[in-house]
Amino acid sequence: METVKLNTYFKELKSSFKGEIFTDKTSRVTYATDASAYREMPMAVVLPKDKTDLSQLIQFAQKHKLPIIPRTAGTSLAGQVVGNGIIADVSRYMTNIVELNKEEKWVKVQPGVILDELNKYLEPYNLFFGPETSTSNRCMIGGMVGNNSCGAHSLIYGSTRDHTLEVKALLSDGSDVVFNDITKDEFDEKCNQNNLEGKLYKHIRKTLSNTEIQEEIRKEYPDPKLERRNTGYALDLLLESQPFSQNKEHFNFCKLLAGSEGTLAFSYEIKLNLVPLPPKNKALVCIHMNHISDAFKGNLIALKYKPVSVELMDNTIISLAEKNAEQVKNKFFIKGNPAAVLIVEFAEDNQTLIDSKVKEMTDEFEKTKLGYHFPIVTGSDIQKVWNLRKAGLGILANIPGDAKPAPVIEDTAVNPEVLPDYMDEFAAIMKKYDKECVYYAHIATGEIHLRPILNLKKAEDQKQFHDIALDVAKLVKKYKGSLSGEHGDGRLRGEFIPLMLGDRIYKLFEEVKNTWDPEHIFNPNKIVSTPKMNTFLRYTPDQPTREIDTIYDWSKDRGILRAAEKCNGTAACRKTEVMGGTMCPSYMATRNEKASTRARANVLREFLTKSTKDNPFDHKEIYEIMDLCLSCKACKSECPSSVDVAKLKGEFLQHYYDTHGVPLRSKLIAHIAKVNTLGAIVPAITNFFMGNSITSKLIMKSVGFSTKRKMPLLYKTTLDKWYKKHQNSFGGEFPNGKVYLFNDEFTRFNDTEIGIKAIQVLTKLGYEVIIPKHIESARTYISKGLLRKAKQIANKNLAMLKDIIDNKTPLVGVEPSAILSFRDEYPDLAQPELKADADRLAKQSFLFEEFIAREIDAGKISQNQFTDREQKIKLHGHCQQKAVASTKTSIKVLSFPKNYSVEEIPSGCCGMAGSFGYEEEHYEVSMKVGELVLFPAIRSSSPDTIISAPGTSCRHQIKDGTGKTAYHPIEILFAALL
Repeated sequence: METVKLNTYFKELKSSFKGEIFTDKTSRVTYATDASAYREMPMAVVLPKDKTDLSQLIQFAQKHKLPIIPRTAGTSLAGQVVGNGIIADVSRYMTNIVELNKEEKWVKVQPGVILDELNKYLEPYNLFFGPETSTSNRCMIGGMVGNNSCGAHSLIYGSTRDHTLEVKALLSDGSDVVFNDITKDEFDEKCNQNNLEGKLYKHIRKTLSNTEIQEEIRKEYPDPKLERRNTGYALDLLLESQPFSQNKEHFNFCKLLAGSEGTLAFSYEIKLNLVPLPPKNKALVCIHMNHISDAFKGNLIALKYKPVSVELMDNTIISLAEKNAEQVKNKFFIKGNPAAVLIVEFAEDNQTLIDSKVKEMTDEFEKTKLGYHFPIVTGSDIQKVWNLRKAGLGILANIPGDAKPAPVIEDTAVNPEVLPDYMDEFAAIMKKYDKECVYYAHIATGEIHLRPILNLKKAEDQKQFHDIALDVAKLVKKYKGSLSGEHGDGRLRGEFIPLMLGDRIYKLFEEVKNTWDPEHIFNPNKIVSTPKMNTFLRYTPDQPTREIDTIYDWSKDRGILRAAEKCNGTAACRKTEVMGGTMCPSYMATRNEKASTRARANVLREFLTKSTKDNPFDHKEIYEIMDLCLSCKACKSECPSSVDVAKLKGEFLQHYYDTHGVPLRSKLIAHIAKVNTLGAIVPAITNFFMGNSITSKLIMKSVGFSTKRKMPLLYKTTLDKWYKKHQNSFGGEFPNGKVYLFNDEFTRFNDTEIGIKAIQVLTKLGYEVIIPKHIESARTYISKGLLRKAKQIANKNLAMLKDIIDNKTPLVGVEPSAILSFRDEYPDLAQPELKADADRLAKQSFLFEEFIAREIDAGKISQNQFTDREQKIKLHGHCQQKAVASTKTSIKVLSFPKNYSVEEIPSGCCGMAGSFGYEEEHYEVSMKVGELVLFPAIRSSSPDTIISAPGTSCRHQIKDGTGKTAYHPIEILFAALL
């Protein structure tokens, strides 16, 4: 249905709906996928603000017979939140922690509360919510209940269902209900109600009182000893409660709602059981295996020693971590080339007990000759190991080409005791189809995420997607396991429920659905009545991947389209500033899915794949979705799949401009070095017009800049002029050798004093400083998408510098975004004949702080050369420095003077991002980004604390946002010199 018609259709709802309603194509494309292999265009996307909105939505859906698809973070792996109805995204507004009772150890939350943020809130009370997922820094409680999520420590904390005490929900007729523990008498009272709620209780009483059905359930459901069993509706658990069992456990429909995937009711408030924080004494033993089969046997040994978790990672994940800047540092514990690693965690109040368990377990492993290396990880390094394990799903997208580890059988669970035999038979299935498979995750509870490598762009592999699932379902049934351990059925496994539990029980599921939701408005075609599991996949079978001519070299990804396709929807870009990191600043500021890295990749993939235009980039929808990308580069390192949206945006803009022309403002920003060259002829006059409140506002308004900003002024001279004038006064003794200083376009014209101090610092420390012949860095052209010009500049610089820059005479830069272009963009812009030089210069180009840190390590610079007075410093790192290099060198250099102490502000992007924050339409978002962490941290600083920021844009943002002056580390080091 066209957007115009959809707007008319939803006009009725919009008249009284407090939240937001979107029917535009971009929004619908953004929500057409989740983290699964599925894709289907929804009719609309709504962001309800409260229960009243939900009630109106349900009434509207009932009236027009429209499906509602409840959604939180959209990290489902079985297509649970994919469908052609109305996506109801509660993640934007329904995010409150409603009530905490620390004495009774429970908390009430709305469905959009993020798990890690909830636990951070609970930590001061020595409490937390036990179940966890690998997506814990963005997954939400509503989704966890819907999927009955578990996690790495389910061995002791079980599943979300085990901790769900009460759910407030709206039924399909709009009635408001509360589900919690009720006695047998209360159950009977519920059955006497003459409404839909009463009908639910009467139906379940009739169903579960039938002795034949009771026998069928106990016969067909998975092994009761199996902790992870999430296939179908949990009738087996209801059967074990009063009034159907002699157990003392009270009846609670929450057991049914947990794992029901939003198909029965719409939850708006959830009461959760809490547990005490785990013991502080912890240790990991990371057991390296020579063969994957050894891990299944080793798991049984590990379990004997009562660990709190045993997780598995195979060699594929370990090796792919090398391709992710964020995760490569987390591989510190890996030795050699293990086929798999078992991560065994112990947590006890008594450290001696941990030491004893570790030794006894390790001795048994060595005696049985299972494993060859047993590193013990403690302290802060524990989290690094878990971060690597959690990144597993996203990392798998880094496998080059179209064949990827497919989410098809990734959720099977069997009793750990039969796991070795089960896995032997599973290996035979893989051999039958001649497919390799990735193994990882929750081996302690018998659930291993198994991902066969399939090319789901091919019809043959889409058929195998189904056939492998069917064969594995039969195998799971043989071992009385569960086809879903934690990820649910959705569209992926619903087809196989009759096989797993029998036709009679499947009919019971249909009856449950029809009783709760007669018109099937709640998330239809999930669990029951699902389409065939290899339909509605992301890719049309045997449709060739479009080959597109580009300016950047995308050969590592085998083309730009495949670079966008690396996004598998895991939504690491949806974490917030509360949990730290930089990706994605526009999402953090807006909480809008359309502002996320995932949304940009989804929309770009959609249009590049389906466009019939000669220029596939010529779509305003892509332009709109890219608009709030700050090109901070955080996704390049923080996205587990390494989806570099800044690079994708630059490429897109160039081709979009080819059709629509380059806007005047973009031209001015890109050519700012040329503008400043003219202005520098008479800098005083230029500064008068740019600094005068009247003329500057007129100029800024005329080009689309916010008049709330202050434009950077020119220095009284350029750095190259100052250098020529003072070159002979530097002296002739340079015991530490020669360095080449890159005179970037920002340091040359605006931040010249910093460049001067850089030369003076280096000279005083014994280095000969030379400004070589080169041109601007091309950063402004790259940021505005003028890549052809950027390519020309990059290759000219490479040609001019390639013969003088080497390890002994490196290239050192002041402005991070400029010097890091050599490391980041130049290799992808280099002409073939300069490619090797570009790769070499990337390794020999350094931030000023990187170079100084290197020389400190080499013993060439001494603390005696600096003051010993005390000084506190707060550092805000530059985005690209965080993504492409590291802030560690800035911290090291700033804290090198004897009594200098440095605190890094846990900020992401400052919000300015080059010209982004100057642009009128982006000003508000820019300031919101600054207010997330950076501005409050600076405002709370003591008066004697120096603020440091290497980036020129960052320093301007800090000044505009807080009124405080931030200094480049060079300026601070200069002031510290004796």
